[in-house]
Amino acid sequence: MRNLVRDHRERHGWSQGELARRLGVSRQTVNAIETDKYDPSLPLALRMAKLFAVAVPDLFIDDWEPEQ
Repeated sequence: MRNLVRDHRERHGWSQGELARRLGVSRQTVNAIETDKYDPSLPLALRMAKLFAVAVPDLFIDDWEPEQ
């Protein structure tokens, strides 16, 4: 799964620490999400989407395709 969290964060002019504060998580969590080392829980993904005013699928891109 790829994500656009860093792009949206930078568009808002926020540091990782500022985004973490707004979401109620650690800066390390934000870093891990941005570097694809951690997939956020559904509640956290929903909070991020709401904060950036986008839909979850616009923030997290799932390249998975079912087998035919």
